[in-house]
Amino acid sequence: MPAVIFDQVAVAVETDHSATPKTLLDAVNLQITERRVGVIGANGSGKSTLLRLVNGLIQPTSGTVTVDGDDTVRAVRKVRRNVGFVFTDPLSQLVMPTGREDVELSLRRSHKNGSERRRQAEAVLERLGIRHLADQSIYELSGGERQLMALAAVLAVNPEVLVLDEPSTLLDLRNRELLRRTLADLDQQIIMSTHDLDLALDMDRVLVIEAGRVAFDGAPAEAVAAYRSWCLQGLGAPQRDAP
Repeated sequence: MPAVIFDQVAVAVETDHSATPKTLLDAVNLQITERRVGVIGANGSGKSTLLRLVNGLIQPTSGTVTVDGDDTVRAVRKVRRNVGFVFTDPLSQLVMPTGREDVELSLRRSHKNGSERRRQAEAVLERLGIRHLADQSIYELSGGERQLMALAAVLAVNPEVLVLDEPSTLLDLRNRELLRRTLADLDQQIIMSTHDLDLALDMDRVLVIEAGRVAFDGAPAEAVAAYRSWCLQGLGAPQRDAP
């Protein structure tokens, strides 16, 4: 698996209400090499910020993030070729009238020939079991089907790392299970934030993010248990001192 490394990473943003920048992440040090890594925590804890750093959607205010040795700021184009990103709402990602067209759009840079693009798009759709939906309007698809179409568009370019930001949030139980089975069969390294603790338990490693810091990093069952305990007590996770 590629190594995703956070070295003393902080992210701070200016706000309209304060002269002091708001800290979204602070002193994050991570080395991620596992095949499946989950990220859990409360809304506003910094999960999405952490994920968006991995493919350069946002840049660190200080520190560095590298993917397989490539800096996400200095080598952002290469990083984005290797890191696919799937957003919470697939409609924010699907821009063409049909799923087939979206997948073919993803392939325009790598496959100049139109017939080859179509062949490759159909292969990806077939792999995910949604080829029969390829020419339907994306607005006629269920939430799970749309999420799989967005996933197909990302997987079409064969990234090494797949980052998913709360992909099951808008899904019912049936579609969540469809997504869960699909992700389990993928070869890519997966880094996924989720509020679904059952999905988190499928991971090899789970990070708990609290107030912009990694409050727990370890085995899924232990991480979920710690997070449940803090939530049930109405408490935030204990704050760690910066190393």
